[in-house]
Amino acid sequence: MPGARLTQEDRRKIAAGLTEGLGYGEIARQLARPTSTVTREIARNGGPSGYRADSAQHATARRSRRRKAGPPRTSDGGAGTADGRDPAAVEEFATQLAELLVHLGLPRMVARVLACLYVTDSGSLTAADLVRRLGVSPASVSKAIGYLEGQELVRRERDEDGRRERYVIDDDVWYRSLLASAQRNAILAEFTRNGAGLLGAATPAGARLRAAAAFLEDTGADIVRAVQRRRDEEAAHSGAAPRTMPR
Repeated sequence: MPGARLTQEDRRKIAAGLTEGLGYGEIARQLARPTSTVTREIARNGGPSGYRADSAQHATARRSRRRKAGPPRTSDGGAGTADGRDPAAVEEFATQLAELLVHLGLPRMVARVLACLYVTDSGSLTAADLVRRLGVSPASVSKAIGYLEGQELVRRERDEDGRRERYVIDDDVWYRSLLASAQRNAILAEFTRNGAGLLGAATPAGARLRAAAAFLEDTGADIVRAVQRRRDEEAAHSGAAPRTMPR
């Protein structure tokens, strides 16, 4: 059902759909799931050519165990006081990083929150930490975090006592952000393809939308392949077992 976690049977249906050459939207319709769920599932588990139902099920279980058993994160109350670093220099770097992100299109408060998380060793701060560091209201932090979550640039987790919520930026944040972009492409591709059908494939407007849908879908698939290739290269460089894709 929509909103519930994917089951192993769902994953087998996804693998079968990919083998049959079905688009993400069609697979999602067969499962009665959002296209974004299917896109994210495939992207995280080998991409369209490397997706395997059993491997995806095991990988999801491993990720779940890591979240529950991961090392505790510290509050990281200072911007950079360890290892002899100059806190003022670190703060200045964070300010400059935020300004660069604003220049690249991020809202200013979103950029400041992201930069603040980036320069912490733990990669994790509470709302109170961010309010204190940035000198802004809790509402401003909450709104910025909501934006960053939508872009898959941060995630939330609870302290061990369950009382405080922390905002976390992972080492693979840009991988996940790119995969979120591929997911948005798939959603837009499905929408424009439906519009092409509504307007009629033989009409100029219908043809325009059909071409847009094909471009968006291909671009999303290219992003997924590029991310997978980079992950495989990093695994090979580190000596870890690569997430192999069929040749």
